[in-house]
Amino acid sequence: MTGASVAVLGVVRSGPSYWFESLGAMLRWYLTSMRLLLPVFVVVQMLIASGFSVGISFFFEEITPEAALFLGTGASIIALILAGVVVAPQLIASEKDAGTYDFSWSLPVPRSANVTAWVMLNAVIGIPSMVAALVIADWRLDLDFSLSWTIAPAVVLALTCGTLIGSAVAHAIDRTSITQLLSQVFAFGILGFTPITYPIENLPTWLGSVHRVLPFYHMGVIVRGGLTDGRGDGMWASFGVVFGWTLAAAIATALVVGRRK
Repeated sequence: MTGASVAVLGVVRSGPSYWFESLGAMLRWYLTSMRLLLPVFVVVQMLIASGFSVGISFFFEEITPEAALFLGTGASIIALILAGVVVAPQLIASEKDAGTYDFSWSLPVPRSANVTAWVMLNAVIGIPSMVAALVIADWRLDLDFSLSWTIAPAVVLALTCGTLIGSAVAHAIDRTSITQLLSQVFAFGILGFTPITYPIENLPTWLGSVHRVLPFYHMGVIVRGGLTDGRGDGMWASFGVVFGWTLAAAIATALVVGRRK
């Protein structure tokens, strides 16, 4: 359609109204096209996070309140992070395998709205998993929560950062087998070698220094701070680190999806 015919028909493909309509349309598209996969991912994430906190607690004959707090909140934080860093690439890879990936990115919607729909889709997976993990960890470990107003921005920022990092990787790599492999590497590294379920001081000095640059440790700091009324040092510095990584991941994602025709 020419610009004149679009104007005559009253179709305006710009402005905030069009952007939000596009966001709603893309979110409905993803929820509908992945309606069979989403419940599976939600249940799996719940089982991983809940099983992690309960299973690791058996390693201790007597677990201290401090260790219980790190383990219980850390398991829920891991569920939130994995939803973005691991599940997002797997969902994008499944789109490519199903042949719907190119179609969804060819739709006449702003690509920023498309990416935002991905973040919201992962919120559908990550937030219920996080809540379920907290409930089970509280039952098992008798945690002492004290919610702060920072919990909402912390969860949103951590989920957005993780999703954009995972999405940038998945969009940039054409071979889905490599995407799936990298998502498992991310999961292994976050579960075993990232100080989220234990203090960063437990790591060797060099590895702790690496994690002070990477975003995942800082995601744990800000979300745990929101769950414990700011408990922990350096929460605001961690907000800055995660925000910086979110901005960098957003730019990387924009460059990757902007290359698509």
